Amino acid sequence: MNIGQAAKQSGISAKMIRYYEDIGLLPASKRTDAGYRMYSESDIKMLKFIHHSRELGFSTEQMKELLGLWKNQDRQSAEVKQLAQKHINALNQKIADLQTMVSSLQHSVDCCAGNQQADCEILNQIELGPSKNPHSS
Repeated sequence: MNIGQAAKQSGISAKMIRYYEDIGLLPASKRTDAGYRMYSESDIKMLKFIHHSRELGFSTEQMKELLGLWKNQDRQSAEVKQLAQKHINALNQKIADLQTMVSSLQHSVDCCAGNQQADCEILNQIELGPSKNPHSS
């Protein structure tokens, strides 16, 4: 199938498919005599795997590692589990960081009069930065 059909079946845009090939995440596709990319069912399966990995927030480097493990039938599941646990830890840290940002911003919003005056606690706290805000972690 051509790149448009592969994009539709995999959920990855044609532009991203080309990009993934350029950076080596995907092997170079087979080409027709006219130079058009052609994709097999196994290519589509790989593209779907990449799509699902991206939905889980894995980086390109992590996806390369996951693909290598996925293709390697001699892998040990402990390797996959370790990679996934490391990603979970990073996601939990991002969640904590986002919660800190929300808390800090919420405090500023709560302290802002929100009236016709120019003074604004939100802008004051942004100017000071999160480390100066007594309600940020």
